[in-house]
Amino acid sequence: MGKYFGTDGFRGEANKVLTADHAYKIGRYLGWYYNQNHKGRIVIGKDTRRSSYMFEYALVAGITASGADAYLLHVTTTPSVAYVVRTENFDCGIMVSASHNPFYDNGIKVMDGNGHKISADVEAAMEKYIDGEMGELPFSFQDKVGVAKDYAIGRNRYVGYLISLATRSYDGMRIGLDCANGSSFSIAKSVFDALGAKTYVVGNEPDGTNINMACGSTHIENLQKLVREKNLDCGFAFDGDADRCIAVDENGMEVHGDYVLYVCGKYLKECGKLQNNTVVATIMSNLGLFKAMKREDINVCVTTVGDKYVNEAMVANGYVLGGEQSGHIIFSKHATTGDGILTAIMLMEVILEKKQSLGTLCRGMQMFPQLLKNVRVADKPTAVNNPKVQEEVQKITAALGDNGRILLRESGTEPVVRVMVEAGTDELCQRYVDQMIQVMKSENLIID
Repeated sequence: MGKYFGTDGFRGEANKVLTADHAYKIGRYLGWYYNQNHKGRIVIGKDTRRSSYMFEYALVAGITASGADAYLLHVTTTPSVAYVVRTENFDCGIMVSASHNPFYDNGIKVMDGNGHKISADVEAAMEKYIDGEMGELPFSFQDKVGVAKDYAIGRNRYVGYLISLATRSYDGMRIGLDCANGSSFSIAKSVFDALGAKTYVVGNEPDGTNINMACGSTHIENLQKLVREKNLDCGFAFDGDADRCIAVDENGMEVHGDYVLYVCGKYLKECGKLQNNTVVATIMSNLGLFKAMKREDINVCVTTVGDKYVNEAMVANGYVLGGEQSGHIIFSKHATTGDGILTAIMLMEVILEKKQSLGTLCRGMQMFPQLLKNVRVADKPTAVNNPKVQEEVQKITAALGDNGRILLRESGTEPVVRVMVEAGTDELCQRYVDQMIQVMKSENLIID
């Protein structure tokens, strides 16, 4: 990771960590970079945060000052930007969003012309320009100055694309949606209505400060209540920029990303469409997923945490399905990023084709109880690699056998080691997490 750009772009509290000046300079660099051999074309989307307008306009100012043209999708989803970039001959796409974070945070994600995360080399160069290490870039003058254009038509084409992916009518299906007061508020309902579903929506009244606030994929209580009270067939909750989806079955049970990988992976294999008979998951996926995939004779490619790493493994090996428990699922045949609304459509395809409820489809995977605690440490690698710590890891691993596991993972952003145990009961999880932390304390690795 760079100084500003992490695995999910440049993110932080608006005008404290990420400022309008940063956005202007990013626009200046990208406008110059893509305007050297032809007239640069950059498309921009944003979520519903109050600060998103500020960052959008700052980016536009920088892009056009460098001579490139900016095309504005306005409030839209991250996957819609990726779709428009790769299908409509844009040089670059930018999404202004902090995903599932609170409203006062914001972020800038940059995509290349193929809809993938921009290369690390370009990010490094942008950081140098932001810090004044490149000198000033040339401005454009007279008729060479870029223009900003409304491009809502691109968002509409994306909606049409999503609708086209469904092979069956949703007539008679009763579906709940939680749009997190975010990017999907103007898209999701129109998609499901067009497909014939009777839709019930919450989290669709953004005011600039209520994005992700007690709603969406990180707070599914409202959707669970809606599904139960309205006796719906299922529900889908998205995050602020709608690249994630957490589903709810007909009984209100949470259907997170591991369930989605199981249900869709099994279905794709049955249809002969699971490339290389492999699903991509991260080390944090539940042990239940790995056991279920083994039973179904499906291979699992395991990556470190982060959709960036899931996507890299998929691109490198041609895999068609991968994702995280958080609901960030990539169907690479249809998209280059996680797409919450697409994920909901893919689940609906299985429900309708198999003529089974979502809850029934999920029954083949038994989730293991899991406990995760964050431990503050002076030095993460020292703590994880401490001989006594590693010895305890081996003891716990042996004690759990095939019915559990322990995992120590260094946080990418905090002075924290995450201690995670999965086991047959909550009591076992608690016991082994406590044992592990006690060893770390005895080795003076923990900061109180």
